[in-house]
Amino acid sequence: MRPKHVTDLIGQEHLFAKGSRLMRAIEAGQGHLFSFILWGPPGVGKTSLARALAQDVDYDYVSLNAVEAGVKDLRALVEKARQSQAGFFHKPMLLFIDEIHRFSKSQQDFLLPHVESGLLTLVGATTENPSFEVNSALLSRMKVFVLKELTEAHIDAIIRRAVALDEEMAQFAPMLRDSDLAFIARTSFGDARTALNLLEQLTLHIDDLPTEESERSAALASILRQDVIRYDKNGEEHYNIISALHKSLRDSDVDASIYWLMRMLEAGEDPKYVVRRMMRFASEDIGASDPQALILAMAVQQNVVFVGMPESTTALVELAVYLAKAPKDNRCYTAAKKAQRLIRETGPLGVPLHLRNATTNLMKELSYGKGYEYAHDLEEKKSQQEHFPKGLEGTRLWEESDLEKNSRTDLHR
Repeated sequence: MRPKHVTDLIGQEHLFAKGSRLMRAIEAGQGHLFSFILWGPPGVGKTSLARALAQDVDYDYVSLNAVEAGVKDLRALVEKARQSQAGFFHKPMLLFIDEIHRFSKSQQDFLLPHVESGLLTLVGATTENPSFEVNSALLSRMKVFVLKELTEAHIDAIIRRAVALDEEMAQFAPMLRDSDLAFIARTSFGDARTALNLLEQLTLHIDDLPTEESERSAALASILRQDVIRYDKNGEEHYNIISALHKSLRDSDVDASIYWLMRMLEAGEDPKYVVRRMMRFASEDIGASDPQALILAMAVQQNVVFVGMPESTTALVELAVYLAKAPKDNRCYTAAKKAQRLIRETGPLGVPLHLRNATTNLMKELSYGKGYEYAHDLEEKKSQQEHFPKGLEGTRLWEESDLEKNSRTDLHR
């Protein structure tokens, strides 16, 4: 089912628009292709694009999977490319490496000089953000193309082409309904590989499907049941979703907060990680405006530990709702940042003598504790003595709210 030429590729039209960099390379012909990385979700055509491109520019297509290949395999390919380059009928090599993010630093470093010299035209495919997973030296020598998730229309076109082109599949064409193909397009979630697998699975059960439409839809849902959650606990999607949860909470969007929370839990994320991030949110984005938020977060953390999943789901949702509805206040966060910056700028300044404890006679002789005002002896129960080191007198790290300012004024009155 793979396209033979890039013009046969369904989806990723933005990469092959007239005047695009890839189209200019194809039109220029052999010798003008450059190394690049294809970054996108599974099943959107990364491998198909590389194979079709090699065909269109007349390159020798060689494929490796980063999970299986090692430096020994790379050395063999480099030697093969050198021999080809020295031959009379020279044909450049396009080396396609699937899951390039799984290559170690040493493996990526091995490729660097050969990519730089042009001996190898490297095309890497990855589902992970190359900014984090590909060595910066190698990345700087390669263009990154982002592949988009396929639409339902793209998937529909792909599976209809499969039915039309494959002789074995074509025999089922009279029995397949538009609603069957629409169901596959809808439930493959932009993944062509999944869609083709579902199509094949459907043909195995086609004789068992009811003719009545509502019953047929239920039967399809049962037969083609699959895990539709795309999530990697150590990948970019993990960080994308926790970021979406955090920002939904910050923007007080209760419904979106519940949605992103459940997306993580449904995908199998560790609930202890989720509640740990929500505890951080309670102090960073709510803080002093509602101290109860952190207390509730701690209580839910205990619920997760002692009750466990799936029963803790409702407690986590309760926390998400509370955090989303709570008034937002990041003054604790900004005060910590200000203090951190101040300490780094001024260094370890000495503690004022009047704030030190005089626990020995020597310390008393050195004036430790001398002049200290004991707040409980004062009528207002609050001393105005200086508490900062010398040079930082009067420093303000905490931004008082209007309510705090009024309370302080009332106290002095």
